[in-house]
Amino acid sequence: MLRLWTSRAGAGAALVLAVVAVAAVAMYVDLSPRVEGDFFFARDDPQMLASREVERSFPLAAQLILRVEDRDPLGGEGLADRLYVDQVAALTTDLLAVAGVVGGLSVTTDDPASPLFRRILLTPDPAATNIVLQVDETDPRLLLPRVEAVVARHESAALDVVVSGVPAIVELIRRSLFRDLVVFSSAAVFVFALLMSWVYREAAVVVGTLTTCVIAVGITLLTVHAFGIGIGLLTANLITIVFVLTLSHVVFMTGNWRRVTTAEGSGRRSIADPVTPTREAALDRAVRDTVEGSFWSMATTLLGFASLLVASARPLRELGIAGVVGAATALVVAYLVYPAFLGGWAQGVDTPGDETGDPSAGPEPGGRPRPGRWIVPGAVVLVLAMGLGVMRIDTDPGLLTYFADGSELRDGLSKIDADGGSSTLDVVVADPEGGSVAAPGVFGRLVELQTALEADAAVGVVLSPALLIEHARTIPLARLLPVPMLLDIASGEALGGVALGFVTPDRDRARFSLRMRETVNEPRGQVLARVEASVRGAGLTPVVVAGLYDLQAQLGRLIASSLRIGIGGLLLLFFGVALVVSRSGRLTLTMWLCLASIPVVTLGVFGHFGVSLDLITSPAANIALAIGADSMIHLVVRVRRLGETGSDAWPEGVRQIGPPVLSATAIVCAGFGIFALSSFPPTQRFGFAVIVGTMTAAFMALAVMPRLALTLENTVPSSHD
Repeated sequence: MLRLWTSRAGAGAALVLAVVAVAAVAMYVDLSPRVEGDFFFARDDPQMLASREVERSFPLAAQLILRVEDRDPLGGEGLADRLYVDQVAALTTDLLAVAGVVGGLSVTTDDPASPLFRRILLTPDPAATNIVLQVDETDPRLLLPRVEAVVARHESAALDVVVSGVPAIVELIRRSLFRDLVVFSSAAVFVFALLMSWVYREAAVVVGTLTTCVIAVGITLLTVHAFGIGIGLLTANLITIVFVLTLSHVVFMTGNWRRVTTAEGSGRRSIADPVTPTREAALDRAVRDTVEGSFWSMATTLLGFASLLVASARPLRELGIAGVVGAATALVVAYLVYPAFLGGWAQGVDTPGDETGDPSAGPEPGGRPRPGRWIVPGAVVLVLAMGLGVMRIDTDPGLLTYFADGSELRDGLSKIDADGGSSTLDVVVADPEGGSVAAPGVFGRLVELQTALEADAAVGVVLSPALLIEHARTIPLARLLPVPMLLDIASGEALGGVALGFVTPDRDRARFSLRMRETVNEPRGQVLARVEASVRGAGLTPVVVAGLYDLQAQLGRLIASSLRIGIGGLLLLFFGVALVVSRSGRLTLTMWLCLASIPVVTLGVFGHFGVSLDLITSPAANIALAIGADSMIHLVVRVRRLGETGSDAWPEGVRQIGPPVLSATAIVCAGFGIFALSSFPPTQRFGFAVIVGTMTAAFMALAVMPRLALTLENTVPSSHD
C-alpha cells in the first residue's frame, strides 16, 4: 500500500478519477432540486394521509393566484379605469390558453358583485384585483415559466402582476435551491481552495485536497442517485457537506504529516526525496496517527445522519441516507486517495515549529495550556446564557420567510397574503348526529361557521358550501329552490361539478377551503386550535384538518421534536464513543460536556437573535456537532498517546492538533460564509449555523477542554485511566 501512496502515478490516477467522477455526475445525476407539491412531505408520509383523504373526497384543482395592480400614475383606479379592465381581460384570455391551465376566474369573466367572486377576485386595495387559475398536475417547472411568459408580455410600468399559489411557491423555492446549489457550492469550493493555498502554501496539498473532496462528492452523488434519492430541500447542500466531511480527514492527516516531517526532518536527508524509506516511514506514521481519530469521527458523523432515518418526513430520511453514504465515502476516499499526494508529491516541512505558524503559540511554562483560569467559568456562563436562548427558538417560521425580506418577490407575496392569505388549509366538517349537511338545521351551522372563520384575523378567503349557495341564490328564481336541489344542480356537469369540491355526494361532510395569512405573527398551533374551536362552537365536528398550513405546523413540531430527541440521542451515543476513544471516565466527561455545548450555543444564538429554524436550517446543528466531534476526538487520541509515552500530554497535544483544528475552522467558516450572500434565507441561516457551531467547537476543543480536563484531574478521583 505504501508503494502506491508514494507513487506519483497514484496522484495522477486520482486526478483522472476526479475528472471521471465529475463527468459521471454531469451525465447521470440531475442536480436540479426536487420540491414536492406539499413542500416538506412525500405523498406516502403519514402526515400526508389527511391531505390525500381530502383530495379523494373533494376533487378540486390546484390554484395559481395572480394579483394584478393598476399602477398607472394618471389613473390607478382599478375597475373604474377602462384601460385597466381591458388589460385584465387580455391577460386573462392569454392565461386561459396556457397548457396546464384548466380554468380561471377574473373580474372580466365573472361578476365581482357576487358574494362568491367578491371574496375571490377583489382585494382591499381598489387598484388591484385577482385572477385565479385552476391548474392540472403539470410539473411546476414547466407550468410556471409558461405563466410567467404570458405575464411578461402584459406587464408594464402601469400594470404590476405577482404570481402566488402552491405550484408557484414550490417552483420559486426550487429555483432558489438550484441557484444556491450551483453558485454558492462552487463559490464555497473556490474559497476552500484559496484558504488552503494560503494556509499550506503547497500545491500538492491544495490539489490533493480538492481532488480527494471532488472524488468523495462524486461517488456520494452517484451512490445516492443509485438509491433513487434525488436533490431535494435538504440534500441540496449535500455537495458542501460531503466536501467538509472529507476535508476534515485531509486536514488532520496533513497536520500529522507536517508534524512528523518536521520532527524527523532535522539532521537527515530531505523528506522531499520520493524514494527514500524515510518518506514511506513518515507517511505511514502520519496515517497511523490520524486513522483512529478519523474512524471515530466518521462514526459520530454517521450516527448523526443515521438518527434521521427514523424521521417521518421524507426529506429528513433522504438526508439521513445521503449523509451516511457521504460520511463513509469521505473516510474511505480520504485514506485511499489523499496519501498519494503526500507520499508522491508533497515537500513536507523542514523547519521545526512551521506547522504551527507561530512557535510562540505553545503552552505556558509549567505544563499548562495558555488559556487562563477564567476560561472554564467564562465558558460555563456563556453556555448557560445561550441555553436560555434555546427556549426561544422559532421552529415554526412563516412560509414567506423562505424569501428574502425586502425583495420584490417577498413584497409581492406579502401583498397577496395580506389580501386573502397565501397558505392553504382544508377543514372537513360533519354534523355530530350524522345528519346531512344540506339539512336546514345543519346548513345554518355551516353559515355560522363561515361567518366565524371570516372574522378570524389569521384567516383570509374562506370558500365553503355556505358561500356557494349564497352565490347560487343570486341567480334569478334560484332563491326559491331548497339547498339540496341547489347542491344537486351545482354538482352536475352544467356547472362543472363545482359543488363536489365542497360537499360529498352523500352530503355527510362539507369542506371549508381556507387561505391562511402567513403575515399574522401567531404560532400555527394556536391558530389551528382556534379554527377547530370555531367549528365546535358552530355545533359541528372537525373530521379532517389538512393542507399546507397544517403541514407546516406539523413540520414545526417535528423539527422541535428532532432537536430534543435527535440531538439528545446523539449526545448519548457520543458519550459511548468518547468513552471508547478516551478510555478514561474523567476525559469522557470532559469531552462530552464540551460536545454538548456546541448545539446549545448554536441553537441559543438562533433563539436570542430571533432567527427562524426551518427544515433546511435545522440539520446545521448536527453538522456542527459532527465537526466539533472531529476536533475533540483527534485531540483526545493525540493526548492519550502522548500520555502513554510520558509526555506532558495536554500542552503537547494542543500544540500538535491545534494548527489542524484552526486551519479546518478557518476554511469551513469561510466556505460556509459564502452562503451569507445567498438570496435564499434558509441557505443563509444554514451557513450561519454551521459557522457558529464550528467556531464554538474549536474554542471548546482548544481552550476549554484542556483546562477542564486538568481541573477534573485535580478534583475527581480516578477510577481508570
